[in-house]
Amino acid sequence: MSVETIASRIRQMAAQQGHAVAIYCPHGHDSAGRVAYTHDTFLQLEQNSNRYAIALERMGITRGMRTVLMVTPSADFFALTIALFKIGAVPVLVDPGMGVKNLKVCLAEAEPEAFIGMAKAQVARLILGWAKTSLRIIISTGPRWLWGGYHLAQAVSYIPMNRPYNIAPCEADETAAILFTSGSTGVPKGVVYHHGNFIAQIDALQTLYAIQPGDIDLPTFPLFALFAPALGMTAVIPDMDFTQPGKADPRRLVAAIEAFGVQSMFGSPALIRNLAAYGQAQGITLPTLKRVISAGAPVPADVLAQFTPMLTQDCTVYTPYGATEALPVCSISSAEILGETAAYTAQGHGVCVGKPVTGIELRIIAIDDGELASWNDVPSVEDGNIGEITVHGAQVTHSYYQREASTALAKIPDENANIWHRMGDLGYRDEQGRIWFCGRKSHRVTLPEQTLYTIPCEAVFNQHDAVFRSALVGIARDGQAQAVMCIELQPCIKPAEHANIRRELLELAHSNPVTTSIDTVLFHPSFPVDIRHNAKIFREKLAPWAVEALA
Repeated sequence: MSVETIASRIRQMAAQQGHAVAIYCPHGHDSAGRVAYTHDTFLQLEQNSNRYAIALERMGITRGMRTVLMVTPSADFFALTIALFKIGAVPVLVDPGMGVKNLKVCLAEAEPEAFIGMAKAQVARLILGWAKTSLRIIISTGPRWLWGGYHLAQAVSYIPMNRPYNIAPCEADETAAILFTSGSTGVPKGVVYHHGNFIAQIDALQTLYAIQPGDIDLPTFPLFALFAPALGMTAVIPDMDFTQPGKADPRRLVAAIEAFGVQSMFGSPALIRNLAAYGQAQGITLPTLKRVISAGAPVPADVLAQFTPMLTQDCTVYTPYGATEALPVCSISSAEILGETAAYTAQGHGVCVGKPVTGIELRIIAIDDGELASWNDVPSVEDGNIGEITVHGAQVTHSYYQREASTALAKIPDENANIWHRMGDLGYRDEQGRIWFCGRKSHRVTLPEQTLYTIPCEAVFNQHDAVFRSALVGIARDGQAQAVMCIELQPCIKPAEHANIRRELLELAHSNPVTTSIDTVLFHPSFPVDIRHNAKIFREKLAPWAVEALA
């Protein structure tokens, strides 16, 4: 039985509000130096995606065909993605921030038959040999030079604007897309999304955050940009580099919010931090916003405290918890964090991510680094005790593409044929049913006397005014495990102050039972972090650095 898809949701919105604007896209600058925008209405988006679907089929793209899409967030990105969904093809979406080496590995794994990309992506594909053994259809969205293939604009130009297209009837468990994880907490893996997963995500977000058709959204992450029109929102695509959100110009973000009366916004913690610092320095408020969603990593309470004065009392900042494999899982508001849970976080209790959202079943199981083949093999833990977070629900994906070992390690089938996803995160449930995040399972540091968890330990050190951020790593020294706290100081701190700060940090650590085992503090000039969110710390790179520094 066929189900709704993102493509059918777009068609529904075109029927309901055809002449409303679906997307505004930056297009150069006007004579005053301001960002200029083009726009497509919902009807135009529906018609353009119909034309693209017809053109892509004529070029040989068929139902189920894995198709790499490398186009910057733009009108083409929206229309092409929806067109692929209409055909029933499988878009392969990779994060350009994962690095050239990982990109090549991911595309080789995906074995795509078609590649749709702008000129820059086509040049990189040729030079670096991306998926050269599997690709047979090449389509250019910009100039077509030495690589040949098809020219999209030329192919579409022969198709009338009002040409209809019949959306392929798809099943709920049919593969809709392959989304690669960023690799910020391990090897990048292709997450297999079914059509049912996407619709469940859209429905969950709409219910959770009271999203209404007609809302104006500023999405600073491509996937959320795609969700906006499916929810009936107008997406204002910001003028920024989507691979480096932490470097987005806050002046341009503010200008877009003010110019369009933006009501809803998505941003990574690093982007929100920069926007908050700029707004505080300039005395800027954003009265049109009524919701802000920030994800990718826990949003520090000090960032929320700095950002919320820019907003009205009617605006709430939400921090959903989840991953590429399952989103959203939990959610919490800025009011609850600042009013209650932040104080416990500072004491080393972990970061509260809120209660599981409607439709998600969440269980805390005993920590185990191995494969769990059956739910019958899974020991649960009592509330208040730290274990591994596992989830089941309609928005939870079932497998990784071409990675059977990774799928077996991350997924647990139960007696009802449900698939539980192991988040790879550690945490616990409190007496109110809220979930507290304590860090990645792979980042825990096991000492003879106790096990240390990253988030609780780092929160204790982060209380010091001189600390910008901290990272717990475990190393082997003289045949024994040792915990090392790496510290990135605030930029204003001088080397002459290091000795006193180290002494104060150790005093702080030894005054808290969570961190009494930490006796080594190292200062690092600038932590390696993920490009996408600029928030996930590469502890795997810090550990060998710590070994070398101590040697």
